[in-house]
Amino acid sequence: MSSVKEFSDASWDQDVLKAEGTVLVDFSATWCGPCKAMAPVVDDLAEEYEGRVTVGKLDVDDSPNTAMQYDIRGVPTLGVFQNGQLVDRLVGYPGPRGVRSFFEKQAPVKA
Repeated sequence: MSSVKEFSDASWDQDVLKAEGTVLVDFSATWCGPCKAMAPVVDDLAEEYEGRVTVGKLDVDDSPNTAMQYDIRGVPTLGVFQNGQLVDRLVGYPGPRGVRSFFEKQAPVKA
């Protein structure tokens, strides 16, 4: 069972903006090849950081208002939110090591 949440325009405020701590958001689309390649890496991060970081996906086609609000112009885009604020983003898929490196500079220290 995946620890990755599904975010939407309707749930955004509650699930991301009002969340305590760090939230990793994978802005993606079902038709996006690089998004599909990045999905297992995001799944691994969700499992590894479960209980310390909220990890979820937002389909930009299903939730265009949120994507526009954060000026998401390309997918995949990873956004790191801390206490409701976007603190960093990564556009494109730089491979598993690139995703992990990007995330770990913002994430809590491993237990």
